[in-house]
This record gives sequence, structure tokens and C-alpha cells, in this order.
Amino acid sequence: MNKKILIVAAHPDDEVLGCFGTVARLIQEGYEAYTLILGEGKTSRDEKRVVENKKDEIEILNSEIKRANDTIGIKKTFIYNFPDNRFDSVDLLDIVKVISKVKEEIRPDIIFTHYENDLNIDHQITYKAVITATRPMQNESVKEIYSFEILSSTEWNYPLSFSPDTFFDIEDTLDLKICAMKEYKSELCIYPHPRSIEGIELNAKYNGMRVGKKYVEAFKSVRVIR
Repeated sequence: MNKKILIVAAHPDDEVLGCFGTVARLIQEGYEAYTLILGEGKTSRDEKRVVENKKDEIEILNSEIKRANDTIGIKKTFIYNFPDNRFDSVDLLDIVKVISKVKEEIRPDIIFTHYENDLNIDHQITYKAVITATRPMQNESVKEIYSFEILSSTEWNYPLSFSPDTFFDIEDTLDLKICAMKEYKSELCIYPHPRSIEGIELNAKYNGMRVGKKYVEAFKSVRVIR
């Protein structure tokens, strides 16, 4: 039976930035992969959250999510509408329940999610919710949890604390990650913003240089049960 991966991301495009090179590679190696996106990704730019005012933009973003995830062969994408950059206004239990529901449907072996000390509050809360939803009890399916970095969030927090210990060679799948990111036309930025095509390539090169590879994605292992 194929091993299953679940990506738990706070916002649309976090899944691509965080781990799509690695997950694309693992899909090619026979894994099944799924994505859970918790937040709607648009309303934080308004003074007050009025979802109806962003309905058209959210619809466009949801279509971008589908195209981006289809690019690498994600089997199914789950999309929820927690308030963008306002996860701290929601009961943690509500987020935990969504993650638990999807997790029980999929029964993943591996989860990729956010780093606990990112600058972004939604990323911090997503991490905490994942850890809560995957408490290592006897029948828990999840045996490996890895935190990823998000350009324009992880490296913008101070003091810097992301210290990866797991590195995936993505030389053969970086192009798929970039193709997926190009589908997020509403989120992609222009260099020198980190969330740009050039930023993604530079980060993969930098992480590769650290471990003697050409292009790499770096992760902090949270829990690995062997």
C-alpha cells in the first residue's frame, strides 16, 4: 500500500512554497499526496473582514489552488475559509477539528506543515493545531511530521530560529514547483521580493549549497517514529 502525505497549509500558495519540490518527487516515487488549505487568503488586506466583498477574488484564488495542485499530481485538495491572518480570532479547537476530520479521511503517514516560530500568526496556529490533531496515540496514522519554511515569513521573523535538519534533493522537481507557483498569479511577486520565481530558485540553491546538492528543500523534523 502506498504511503500517504498530507500537506497542511494556512494559506493558498504556502503548500507550493513550503514543500512542492519534495512532494512532487515523492509522488513520482509512488506516494499519494493531499493538500489541506485552512484560510481563504484574501480578506486580511481589508480594514474589516467582509467575505462577500472578496467573493470574486476568492473564487479566482480557489481556481488557482486547483491548477497549482494539479500541476504536481495532488490527489485531492481540501479548502476551508478560516479568516486570513486572523486565525487568532478563531477557537483553536475549530481548526484542530478540521485537520482531524481530513486526517481521519486520508490516514496519512507523513504531514508537512508550518514552522512553529514563523512571523505569520496563522502559520504559528496551524503548526499548533497540527500537533494537537496528531497526538501520538496508539492508532495514530501519522508517523512523520516536518515543518517547512515559507519565503517572506520564516526568514522575516527575528531572532531567526529555523534550523533545518532534513533536506530533500529537488533538482529533478524544482521546475514542477515553479510551474505550480506560476499558477498563483494573484500571489506571485516580483524579485527582489522573496515570494518570486527568482526567490524560490535562490532559496533552493542556498539550501542545496548547504548540503552539497544543486537544489534542495529544507525542513525541521518535528516527530519521526520508526
